[in-house]
Amino acid sequence: MSGLPGRVLVVDDNKVIRQLIRVNLELEGFEVVTAADGAECLDIVHDVRPDVITLDVVMPRLDGLSTAARLQADPRTRHLPIAIVSACTQAEIDSGIAAGVAAFLAKPFDPRDLVRLARQLAEGGRGRRRPSAGGLPGGGAEWIVNPAG
Repeated sequence: MSGLPGRVLVVDDNKVIRQLIRVNLELEGFEVVTAADGAECLDIVHDVRPDVITLDVVMPRLDGLSTAARLQADPRTRHLPIAIVSACTQAEIDSGIAAGVAAFLAKPFDPRDLVRLARQLAEGGRGRRRPSAGGLPGGGAEWIVNPAG
């Protein structure tokens, strides 16, 4: 990877959000590949070989939680840390944990939190930060890491 902090596959059906995530990660040295939904993610993940995957939850064709479950069921991709970047309701968090998601970042998010989360997941770190009282669920720029993820 020639000194880059890692390759991130960003999956979101909203082009503006994909670009926002891409720009913020690229500014910090990450290589970024994007996909418009879960089906496209599954089509390209083996060629892209990311270090981290970010998934929105609500997407056409294949939603983020179903995509996460399929990635975790595949022996070739089950090792990849997955971060849900979405509204992060309690139901999404519970379903994501069951699907093997490593972390959650609530929209709207602070780009610095996005970068810190991507860096931590690319380095293999998990279970180090929990949301503050005003954080998840319900929004705010806090992230939560699934220690079992």
